[in-house]
Amino acid sequence: MKGKTILFVLIFSGLLISGAYGDVKDDISKVVEEGYFNGAFNGQDTVSMAQAFHPTFAIFSAKGKDISRYPIDVWIKGIDKRKGSPDFDQSKAKMDCKIVNIDVTGDCASVKVEIGKDGKLIFTDYLSLLKFADGWKIVAKVYHRHK
Repeated sequence: MKGKTILFVLIFSGLLISGAYGDVKDDISKVVEEGYFNGAFNGQDTVSMAQAFHPTFAIFSAKGKDISRYPIDVWIKGIDKRKGSPDFDQSKAKMDCKIVNIDVTGDCASVKVEIGKDGKLIFTDYLSLLKFADGWKIVAKVYHRHK
């Protein structure tokens, strides 16, 4: 009987933990989908971007032996400038965006996403998120551009 009780407690605890992480992953998915997918691409919604990304966010990429840093404020200004152009076509900004994996440890998360267009994979992005008092924020991005 004692063995069955221990087994029940272990199974029930596992269900509680997986359920809690399911809620966390849902929260993270919402941030990525609304702030990144809709903000940077499909809706060009820079207000949603500003809410989802931490103000110190940057895209990091390798440039020879150096690291290039593209900050969020420059990215948002670029999107707003393109949207204000008379020849701006929202349909050209639309991308196929997919969350591939979410990995969470405490108040830290990593999200792998794939960005494509017309059936062709263009980018694989790795987003780092931290949980703040006001919720999850995207704090950094590294990426691979597919050829």
